[in-house]
Amino acid sequence: MANKIQLVYVISDGLFLLMGVFILAFAIIVNNVKDEVPTNGRQAARNLLYQGFPLTAGIVNAVFIFVTFLVTLPGLATSSRKWIKLAGYMAVVCAMFSMILGLYVWILTLKARGDFAPLFAAQSDQVKSLMQTEFSCCGYVNSTSPAFVTDATCPSKAAAAIMRGCATAISSFANVFLDNIFTALFGIVGFDAVFVMATVCLLKDRKERERFRHIDEKNGVGRI
Repeated sequence: MANKIQLVYVISDGLFLLMGVFILAFAIIVNNVKDEVPTNGRQAARNLLYQGFPLTAGIVNAVFIFVTFLVTLPGLATSSRKWIKLAGYMAVVCAMFSMILGLYVWILTLKARGDFAPLFAAQSDQVKSLMQTEFSCCGYVNSTSPAFVTDATCPSKAAAAIMRGCATAISSFANVFLDNIFTALFGIVGFDAVFVMATVCLLKDRKERERFRHIDEKNGVGRI
């Protein structure tokens, strides 16, 4: 039974490490693409959303996960409970960190419509045109706020006036996009929770084995 408990712990430890790899890879990739010149409206909107992500915090979280994984190795290599217990406490911190990041992204979904307005207004006419074309809209709130960019979708003031603003379409896109991100972060918290539970089980198992070993020693079992 003890071997099975340790096997479960090793598997959960590996998954815990894998979550750190995912967070680090995502943060690095996003950091590399968020300032790219967009070629379509969805890419433009996505990159603007990326610019508001806590990427540095994500990298710090990933590094702390890696450190926590390294702390588990001495505990697995020996029968010591101290390293496993320390890793368990650190895993709780990692889970809380990931939860905070997930909540931060979730809050972004609540403010997406209002927060995107100044971002949209600050873009070049070319980027605005990409978003107008992609989402079939003119301007942001409406064709005059901020003023629309003349393009194939909004060729004139009269045509733009009967078109919707981009706020609704872009905020809907942002909400779906951000929902996927914070759901993934909450999923990572779930893996962290599994790892913490596996840690508790392994600590309990080792404590019981240690207690039985002391009983055997008192009874003279194993003595030559």
